[in-house]
Amino acid sequence: MYNMRKIRLVLEYDGTAYHGWQLQAKGDTLQGVIENRIVKITGEHSRIVGSSRTDAGVHALGQTAIFKTGSGLDATTIKKALNAVLPVDIRVLDASEVEDSFHPRKDAVEKSYFYIIANQRKSSVFFSRYSWLLVQQLDIRSMKEAAEVLIGSHDFSSFMGAGSDTQSPVREILSLSIERLESINFMTVALNGNFIKIRIAANGFLRHMVRNIVGTLAEIGWGRIPTDAMKEILSSCARKRAGRTAPPNGLFLERIVY
Repeated sequence: MYNMRKIRLVLEYDGTAYHGWQLQAKGDTLQGVIENRIVKITGEHSRIVGSSRTDAGVHALGQTAIFKTGSGLDATTIKKALNAVLPVDIRVLDASEVEDSFHPRKDAVEKSYFYIIANQRKSSVFFSRYSWLLVQQLDIRSMKEAAEVLIGSHDFSSFMGAGSDTQSPVREILSLSIERLESINFMTVALNGNFIKIRIAANGFLRHMVRNIVGTLAEIGWGRIPTDAMKEILSSCARKRAGRTAPPNGLFLERIVY
C-alpha cells in the first residue's frame, strides 16, 4: 500500500439520467456512480467530493472533484481506467495529483454556469435534453436591464432554494450576460432557431440560485414581473417574491477557476 494521495478530476457529464451529484438513498447519482467505478479500479471505497453539487438533470462541461487513494496508479492511468468503466454519459477530461490541502469547493475563486432557452414554438428534438422550451416571446432588453441589478455582492436569499444548508446567503456575481443566438452548432450542423443564452459567473452559488435567477428573468422577459421589480425582489430576501425555478435541463456547469 502506498501513501494516501489526493487525485483531482475534471469531469464532463450529461445529467439527464441522474438524481443530481450528491449521494441519495434512492436513485443513481453522479457521486455514487463515480465512487462505484473507483472501487473497481483501486479496490478502495473512496469518497469523491465535487466543487458543485449540481441538481438532478443539470449537466457539466467542467466539474472538478477530488478523491484520496492509496493505490500506486498514477493520475493518467486512473483517468484511462475510469473512462473505460464509466457510463457513456460521464467522462473524465483530466486527472492530476494535487496537494492534500486542496479543496474543490473552498479553493474555487470563480464558478460559471450557462443556461439555454429555446424561445420558440418548436425546437429540434436534440435540444429537448439541453434547453427550456418557452413559447412566450421574451423581451431580452428588459431581461438585461433587470440582470444588471444582480451584479456584485448581495444577499441572494430571494433566489435560494429550500433545504439549503449554507452558513451565509451572500455571494458575489462577477458577470451576468444575456445574448440571443440565431443558431447553435450541433454535430457539424447549425440548428437554426431563436435561442437565449444566460451566463452567470460568481464566487459561489446557493442551492437553485442560477435556476431561480433564470426563471425570474424569464418572467420579466414576458412581462409577468416588472423590470424595475428586480431591486425589490433582491432586497426582500424572500424567495416568494422572485419568479419560478427554471427546469434543470437547460443548465450547464461551465467551469471552475482556482
